[in-house]
Amino acid sequence: MADYGIRFAETGGPEVLRYEEIELPPPGPGEVRVRITAIGLNFRDTYERTGLYPVKLPSGLGSEAAGVVTEIGEGVTGLAPGDRVARATGPLGAYATAENVPAGHLVPIPDGVTDEAAAAVLLKGLTVWYLLRRTYPVRSGETVVFHAAAGAVGLIAGQWLRHLGVRAIGTAGSAEKAKVALENGYREVVLYRSEDVAARVRELTDGAGVPVVYDSVGADTFENSLDCLRPRGLMVSFGNSSGPVTGVNLGVLASKGSLFVTRPTLVHYMGELTTAADELFELVASGAIDPNIAQRVPLADAAEAHRALESRSTTGATVLLP
Repeated sequence: MADYGIRFAETGGPEVLRYEEIELPPPGPGEVRVRITAIGLNFRDTYERTGLYPVKLPSGLGSEAAGVVTEIGEGVTGLAPGDRVARATGPLGAYATAENVPAGHLVPIPDGVTDEAAAAVLLKGLTVWYLLRRTYPVRSGETVVFHAAAGAVGLIAGQWLRHLGVRAIGTAGSAEKAKVALENGYREVVLYRSEDVAARVRELTDGAGVPVVYDSVGADTFENSLDCLRPRGLMVSFGNSSGPVTGVNLGVLASKGSLFVTRPTLVHYMGELTTAADELFELVASGAIDPNIAQRVPLADAAEAHRALESRSTTGATVLLP
């Protein structure tokens, strides 16, 4: 049976994505062949498509998927045909009906977690894990700000923060999205189009500010996010949905309270992949985290899924189905 995947030969808008027949060689040493059953859509996929994150062309796309092992390459141990697995790191190519994956990038999917849930939650959940458990380890009773609260990452973060006993202040662009965020663990939501986020955060914290802001929006929110922080607070910039942050004046960090800024990425936390995935899937299986799959789109219509994501017309997670 032929395999198919999304490929692109030039960077640009969603129209550069092509659904094509692909030829997969047998899995090489250390690789595993996976028949893909569900694929996670992530904003970083659009960065690679547009060239913001450079890739060698022509290229496949996507790094988050779940499926079933069908073939094992030389030297692979601990996996066997029939095993349910997921991955959120490794080479691009998850937008496909099958792929060969380095075994070290795969994690087992436990009973109680569906393939769709695993594909929808793994990359986003690992992102939330490193943000909340490693970049700034939040503590029960603290108050934090998390931008894009109704996005797929934001909804997982809200639920995880609630589970940890943390008061989460989210931001959203509409009353409808604010309602979704409040249903997913946020204590308060600031409507950034009609409210001054920093002023509202100061009001909600009795003027103190917060110890940390988690910001995936980038250019549009960076300066205002700094004004949400208490002295010696940490600005965690982990995305660029409105464009990259440039021209940071270090003197501003001093004047606003000896602030810290970091720009973490998942790859530098993946020495703990198994630990992170186990903790995440345990919360999914228990019901503490709902992947919030709101859109299911045929893989062949990946371009339309990208358009919806970039227009911010989606809430929760989108999965592509082969």
